Amino acid sequence: MSHPTTSWMIYGANGYTGELTAREAVRRGQRPVLAGRNRDKVEKLGHELGCPTRTFALDTRDAIAGNLRDVAVVLHCAGPFSATAEPMMDACLAACVSYLDITGEIAVIESGAARDGRAREAGVTLMPAVGFDVVPSDCLAATLAAALPGATQLELAFHASGGFSRGTAKTMVENLHRGGCIRRDGQLTPVPAAWQSLDVPFRSGTKTCVSIPWGDVASAYYTTAIGNIIVYTSMSPARIKQTRLVRPLLGVTRWGIIQRFLKDMIDRGAPGPAQEERENSRASLWGRVTHPDGRQVSATLESLGGYPLTVLTSLAVVDKVLAGLGPKGFCTPARAFGGDFVCSFPHTELRVEPVAAPVAAAT
Repeated sequence: MSHPTTSWMIYGANGYTGELTAREAVRRGQRPVLAGRNRDKVEKLGHELGCPTRTFALDTRDAIAGNLRDVAVVLHCAGPFSATAEPMMDACLAACVSYLDITGEIAVIESGAARDGRAREAGVTLMPAVGFDVVPSDCLAATLAAALPGATQLELAFHASGGFSRGTAKTMVENLHRGGCIRRDGQLTPVPAAWQSLDVPFRSGTKTCVSIPWGDVASAYYTTAIGNIIVYTSMSPARIKQTRLVRPLLGVTRWGIIQRFLKDMIDRGAPGPAQEERENSRASLWGRVTHPDGRQVSATLESLGGYPLTVLTSLAVVDKVLAGLGPKGFCTPARAFGGDFVCSFPHTELRVEPVAAPVAAAT
């Protein structure tokens, strides 16, 4: 199937991140197709921005694929991705359309990897996680792996200012009962919530961090081939203690009635960080690789906060794929575009440093 090289779609354009991305695309002179499930909201935004619109649900592959006519790339921004990503992936493959999304969910990235062969046959790019989840950390991982060939352990950590969108918060609620996840000897391995803590020497100072099931547990494996991966985020010691205390209760969050209650509470709040909070947000990342002989290399990365960076990175990947620079099949951002890809964005600096010595304490 042939497509106009400039025709692309934002699905979930009326969501928090989708709308931010649509507005920036239009500011740059682009006119993507804006799509989603809510006709009133999608058409209102399309009218304001002067973009074509389409409204459709993600019920069946063929119905979705029929709405991807004359589209070369879909940037999928409609969460929760655990429910929406696979139908859109399969429709894109059926329609020979490249698929990108802004997920940070391990299962979604793994679903993309499992479709590698089909994406190659379709001749399209299949690249989940082209936002803050996981572009900066993926590039950090790639840089570290290149600095120490043969490394068998990768640790990544981040500290970010700014709040969450409703969609991100709901995704967190959906995954509470699953606890944590690491990669051990190449295999995804469940661990308890807040399983391991680490004092991380970010460039701005040392912060206590705790292990979380971040997308790099999946993506960094495909980028670096390192089989042992743990990802951490900053958290106060008091909150870490609280999280560990409520571990036995997290299982009830899988119940539909509990999830509906928590999501209703989220819907009563703001849709996401306000403009000033977004513009002032920043992120600090740290990573370390370890070789079997004991050698280690660490690095730090300073960047824009999650939502501003997601807008920039996702649009940059769209541009590359439209220009024919996206690899065919499943790929991660850093494997496709290199560890220095993130350095092309403003207020971003990656620095490889002598190793520090944070001490982990598994519980």
